[in-house]
Amino acid sequence: MPVERLETRIARRYGGLSHKLREAADYVIAHPVEVATRSLRSISASSSVSPATFSRLARALEFDSYESLRELSRQVVGAQIVTFSEKAAQLRASGEGDGEAAMLDRQVGACMANLAALTQEIDRSQLQTAVDRLAQARRVMLFGAFASHGVAEHVAYLTNYIQADWTVVSHSGTPLAASLETLCPEDVFLVITKTPYARRAVLATRMAREQGATTVVLTDRHACPALMHADIGFCVPSDSPQFFSSYVATLALMETLVAMLVSQSQDDVSEKIRLVEERNERLGDFWAD
Repeated sequence: MPVERLETRIARRYGGLSHKLREAADYVIAHPVEVATRSLRSISASSSVSPATFSRLARALEFDSYESLRELSRQVVGAQIVTFSEKAAQLRASGEGDGEAAMLDRQVGACMANLAALTQEIDRSQLQTAVDRLAQARRVMLFGAFASHGVAEHVAYLTNYIQADWTVVSHSGTPLAASLETLCPEDVFLVITKTPYARRAVLATRMAREQGATTVVLTDRHACPALMHADIGFCVPSDSPQFFSSYVATLALMETLVAMLVSQSQDDVSEKIRLVEERNERLGDFWAD
């Protein structure tokens, strides 16, 4: 069973932390090795955050003490040490070679590191909870902000082969405000948003929760403001050597959600897919020689 990530615990509570506690939390996330290996006094000197603030952070995160927080950091760093060394080797190698081949190596290396981190660090029980909520939902509404919209469309396309109650909210289609008004406690509102976070994604998540719907947020960092309104939140690794976030790990997670829905469905999924494909053929959707 994977070690619980400090980032996961912090993300769940980040929105309710004071400014000083957020500074301490940001340092803990950004410097896991230092937190795991150096004394509290040393950490305080490096971060300009008082020891008392780190102790208050530990209590706010429901640890017994700062030492308990530090021990979890040690476990997480220990579980990741191979990944860190491999990533360091990839970064050194990225300086070798020229042109398109080197660019390909850097991009693929970043994607592989993101996938490895997702596999090692995701909370499997929370993943199962998300699948259960999605399976039981009367309706699932998806909102992908900015570049995330294409991911939402892809997932809705896949799920509509097996159930017709997944819809995507978009500027060109279903209006967001009208859609939020129709949500109820039997529904799920699933949001995908990456840095820089869309204002509409944050506010829509809050409104969906006010309507009683289950809110699921997929993002890239513990500081995402939508997480404070999420019933279930995932921080998905999105590192990239480019100016944009990588969506490879996010796609892998979303496709896993769909695969889990299919595997635990009580319906005859194969028959549903066959009927959809039959109608596609009757409509002439696919090229035929």
